Amino acid sequence: MNKKKDKGARTLHVTREVLVYILLGFWTLINLFPVYWMFTFSLKSNEEIFGANVIGLPKEWLWSNYETALQVGNIGRYFLNSAIIAVVTIAIVMMVALMATFALTRFIWKGRKMMNSFFMLGLTIPIHASIVPIYVTLSRLHLLSTYSSLIVPYAAFSLAMAILICTGFMQQIPIELDEAACIDGCGTFKIFFSIIVPLMKPAVATVSIYTFLQCWNELMFANIFVSDKAHKTLPVGVQALSGQYLTEWGPIGAAMVLATFPMLLFYIFFSRKIQDSFVAGAIKG
Repeated sequence: MNKKKDKGARTLHVTREVLVYILLGFWTLINLFPVYWMFTFSLKSNEEIFGANVIGLPKEWLWSNYETALQVGNIGRYFLNSAIIAVVTIAIVMMVALMATFALTRFIWKGRKMMNSFFMLGLTIPIHASIVPIYVTLSRLHLLSTYSSLIVPYAAFSLAMAILICTGFMQQIPIELDEAACIDGCGTFKIFFSIIVPLMKPAVATVSIYTFLQCWNELMFANIFVSDKAHKTLPVGVQALSGQYLTEWGPIGAAMVLATFPMLLFYIFFSRKIQDSFVAGAIKG
């Protein structure tokens, strides 16, 4: 009797696992379909895109759409501009956030709580409300249509979240490490760069990911503050491929694939690190 019950329990367990895998496989297909559609979309002509072959494989594989996007649409240059802006912004945000957090959590000085509250006010400022004052300021400083016109606002709006995340991590580092290093003869900068920064790697990963996504996908500032083609970013370049009277959607799809490709690779190779970083930041924050 017990053998029949065990066999029935094992059968039920196997059936449940099979159903779970079927549901997960179905959900995976649903999530992968947009990637498949975007890739096939980039290799079709307008007739196929708006005709009967909307979701099928291209009847004629138009790899020339990628050539059009790179040469006519100048997507390669826009890709480089986005990469430069993202890397410089991440570097600025990380350095300022780590140093500010070190001063706020490791030193006792009058007004540090007020300064921390001042930094956190950045989380409450709507981006749309800041367009006009930022534009006027950049215009007076003659920074419009330069890399700085995007790096400075991106870094400023990412800084509050970066400090918030770094504060949660740094507060978990025992202050006794600083005291022991001080006894051994380490100065403030030695403690910061040799002890604190290496222990802040999860926070650095979290902030870097957050800042990268903000910079890479941002369109509004890039469209308003930059009019020079030499400094436009990838989202603006994709938008510029749309014609006034006739639009070839194949090259736009190719540009979208090129714009999405770095983020897909980033997720495929670093998905576990991304999840661990965000979870650690949420717990420690």
